[in-house]
Amino acid sequence: MTTIRRFCCDDLLRFASVNLDHLTETFNMSFYMTYMARWPDYFHAALSPGGRVMGYIMGKVEGQGESWHGHVTAVSVASEFRRQKLAKKLMNLLEEISDKMDKAYFVDLFVRASNMPAIRMYEKLGYVVYRRVLRYYSGEEDGLDMRKALSQDVEKKSIIPLKRPITPDELEYD
Repeated sequence: MTTIRRFCCDDLLRFASVNLDHLTETFNMSFYMTYMARWPDYFHAALSPGGRVMGYIMGKVEGQGESWHGHVTAVSVASEFRRQKLAKKLMNLLEEISDKMDKAYFVDLFVRASNMPAIRMYEKLGYVVYRRVLRYYSGEEDGLDMRKALSQDVEKKSIIPLKRPITPDELEYD
């Protein structure tokens, strides 16, 4: 049986196999530790019965007013544990925390425009493409900003797509 719990410092030494996928961004240790310290409710690991890290989700809450939202910084599942709805469980957890605990208006994430399996999964989870960010990944590949409205956004304003692509310098960071 899979256990999902908060990510802890020991997991940093045990999750490298999850990041072996060429589509998964790998960050430096201080980046992960910042998320553990600032947004512990948004950073979870999925463990196998033997204690192996099967996958994780890392996110945060940010913005102001109607832009207050949960953000998925990374969600990744080791290749041998895919197709078990693990990413869906992790996404649902982050959405629930964003919605119920932090009263966010939406959840957003960025995904490579070429990563069709991930895009299809996010669409099945109710996400829509809000905008395209030109050359978002390493100045080369476009990223898609995908969003899912939460219960605070009764009119679903947060998911009305922009009509034109933007560049990374047009992104608003909080």
